[in-house]
Amino acid sequence: MTHASSENSGPVIELNSVTRRYGTGTAEVSALQGIDVTIEHGDFVAVMGPSGSGKSTCMNILGCLDTPSSGSYRFMGIDVGQLSRDQRALLRRHYLGFVFQGFNLLNRTSALENVELPLIYRGTHAKERSQKAKKALASVGLTGWETHTPAELSGGQQQRVAIARAIVTDPSVLFADEPTGNLDSARSREIMELLTSFNRDRGLTVVMVTHDAMMASYAKRIIRFRDGFIENEESNGGR
Repeated sequence: MTHASSENSGPVIELNSVTRRYGTGTAEVSALQGIDVTIEHGDFVAVMGPSGSGKSTCMNILGCLDTPSSGSYRFMGIDVGQLSRDQRALLRRHYLGFVFQGFNLLNRTSALENVELPLIYRGTHAKERSQKAKKALASVGLTGWETHTPAELSGGQQQRVAIARAIVTDPSVLFADEPTGNLDSARSREIMELLTSFNRDRGLTVVMVTHDAMMASYAKRIIRFRDGFIENEESNGGR
């Protein structure tokens, strides 16, 4: 796989006329019906829409977990559709970070070890892994919590560990799927302020699925899906 350019010469993400169909014949379902999306370096985009609107399918394609039925997806200029499954896995590992509603932490494993996981997959040496993981935990306000397991952490702290794990590899894009879905409103605002700070201070591109208009208000741009189409798109200013 050609190494993706980190220069801000063009959009980080471009979807052109992307469709995604599942099944065949009378059972065929069109999840996406020819969408165009452009996301620039340093953008913060909230993706909204009812269940079945196509937003999750779009996120799966952007995260290299699925591929379009037709149309093209370019990531930093690379045509993702031309990559093999292994090459897409490499792209995910080296350029993308993921945060989920359910945290997805390993239960019997310390916060530090959870954050080190993506670095293990990349073959990073143990000493460097530990240093990077500690730095990532510090960046989400969890210095001193390195040895705690998820059971010893609050929901908000668990999501901070998950964010540290997502950013420890210094990804180009962070995908967040309902990152505040399991948290109360005060913790939700803390997590959104954290994501906003990474976007603002590090230039990290953030793409977030949310049902919550208050959480979406932190983004610079909101894309609304309906019935496999983009219903509308608006600039938001962010916070």
